[in-house]
Amino acid sequence: MVKQVCVDASIVLMLLVPEKLSPKARAIWRLWFAEEFEIVAPPLFFAEVTSVLREHVFFERALPEDAERAFGAFMRLPIKQMDMPDLQPQAWAAAGKYGRPRAYDAQYLAVATMLRCELWTGDKRLVNVVKEPWLKWVGDYAAPT
Repeated sequence: MVKQVCVDASIVLMLLVPEKLSPKARAIWRLWFAEEFEIVAPPLFFAEVTSVLREHVFFERALPEDAERAFGAFMRLPIKQMDMPDLQPQAWAAAGKYGRPRAYDAQYLAVATMLRCELWTGDKRLVNVVKEPWLKWVGDYAAPT
């Protein structure tokens, strides 16, 4: 059986744009590759990462050439798009269940629920609201010793 893990845009952006939690994101990413996890995300994920990288250029938070390199690295990441037939109804239900005002985050929650896998995020507020054991915040990651 293939081991899967769902990721949201925030954790992948930590790999592409350096920030405080980037070392933890890189460490867990290496672990997933070493343990041959299949990394998955809903279709929305790809537009989110692309959009945030573009926003970094527009608001001059990144040089165009740096963002171009980050975008190229993003396009090479082996992340499988999970466009399941029931994704939207499941996201709608998850948004209601967890009291989310929008269904963006709920798409990630739906994929993880449907696949029965962990969802990793950089969004601590989401973790605090959802309070599910399979929803993991990258800031809590401790590398195996």
